[in-house]
Amino acid sequence: MTTVLAIDQGTSGTKALVVAPDGAAIGVAERSLHPRYAGRAVEQDPLALLESVVDAGREAVARAGVAPDIVTLANQGETVLAWDPESGTPLTDLVVWQDRRAEALCEELGEYSETISSRTGLVLDPYFSAPKQAWIRRNLTTEGVVTTSDAWLLHRLTGAFVTDVSTASRSLVTDLENASWDAELLEVFGLGDEPLPRIVDCDEVVGHTDVFGRRVPVGGLVVDQQAALLAESCLLPGEAKCTFGTGAFLLAQAGTEPVRSSTGLSTSIAWTARGATAYCFDGQVYTAASAIRWMQQLGFIASAAELDTVAASDHGGVFAVPALAGLGAPWWRPDATGVLAGMSLSTDVGHIVLAVLQGIAAQVAELAEAVVDDTGVPLRRLRVDGGLTQSAVLMQAVADLLQTPVDVYPSQHATPLGAAALARCAADRSLGLAESIIPWQPARVFEPRWTASRAEEFRTRWRTVADTATRASGPFTTPSSYTQD
Repeated sequence: MTTVLAIDQGTSGTKALVVAPDGAAIGVAERSLHPRYAGRAVEQDPLALLESVVDAGREAVARAGVAPDIVTLANQGETVLAWDPESGTPLTDLVVWQDRRAEALCEELGEYSETISSRTGLVLDPYFSAPKQAWIRRNLTTEGVVTTSDAWLLHRLTGAFVTDVSTASRSLVTDLENASWDAELLEVFGLGDEPLPRIVDCDEVVGHTDVFGRRVPVGGLVVDQQAALLAESCLLPGEAKCTFGTGAFLLAQAGTEPVRSSTGLSTSIAWTARGATAYCFDGQVYTAASAIRWMQQLGFIASAAELDTVAASDHGGVFAVPALAGLGAPWWRPDATGVLAGMSLSTDVGHIVLAVLQGIAAQVAELAEAVVDDTGVPLRRLRVDGGLTQSAVLMQAVADLLQTPVDVYPSQHATPLGAAALARCAADRSLGLAESIIPWQPARVFEPRWTASRAEEFRTRWRTVADTATRASGPFTTPSSYTQD
């Protein structure tokens, strides 16, 4: 049986988890990271990020008191940097997935948007990897290689030059049908001459490392959100999860055919394992926990732990669209701005806090509706994980607006546990994918309390406010399924 060191390298921190053969987390360690926000720029220190991976991994192994049999990595997906392939030295800071400085570049390439969407399943947007890579080449350096963060970390750990298929599918330059780099799209972004990492399956061993103790294989690589999709047992078309972290990320299993979304969602590769590729629809709420930190900075709350005590019992007519880093699917408006509407002299902090939480939930509801339209399968339950699932007010708002029960994953470690499942497959070729998932039951279930009519009335009014968030940034035509009367 396999003991796994699973490392979840995220935006605000790195978590390392030693997972025993029975699925128990026997060693856990975390290191905080502090992205730098300056206007549309969001950056991280690469060496601090690498140090967090090494330190958290070593501490988790020390706490477990057991050497792992394999190491795996889940990564941010769309965060990029330039680095020297000989020495591994970073040549730029990390440009984080939230960074919007490639907006102008995407506008320049607007004539290719349909081609990009049809080939990759994604929308031309600075959220994805290639625009940020091209922005680095135009503005920072032409030296070295420019890749997603996982390729650099894996090179530092193993010497390999690889990225996994789920991460590659988030780039805007990967053909969704055959999971390979698309030469024509690379030329479109000015990346045609770039050395690119080899794309590997998610259940593949890619090298070995002795950074965490004895020399062991490294494998089971995956994007963080797809890892959580697997951990939460979303294996059938239409089954969905939402991770509430820095942003909120809703993913739904789409099956084994690369069907494109008709509602503004992205289609990505969930994973390739045991010779089969699974696809997923996904949408993003760019600011979830980051919106909570924003309220904390303004003094509305002292910490996220206060959300449920400070939030009012009723929004008092206040509606919030916390588009503090733009709006993702289904709007795809990186230039959208945050909106607070309906305030009066009777509005207090509690109304604003509740409105922001309901604004996050309303965006999740829009994504869930799009998933149902794309899959044709009713969403019978939504599985959720992440730090903000500790807010009962937020989770109840999600259940009310979706009109769907919400199952809270019993562990705060969904992402590393999903990566651990793939690592088990990499280490033991006789193990099936479903067998590799650690069994679980919801820690808490939130049933809808609102009537369907109340939920629809709220969502209609909220959509009107969301429209002002986009109108304030320039001309905008809503997708047909979201047009207001």
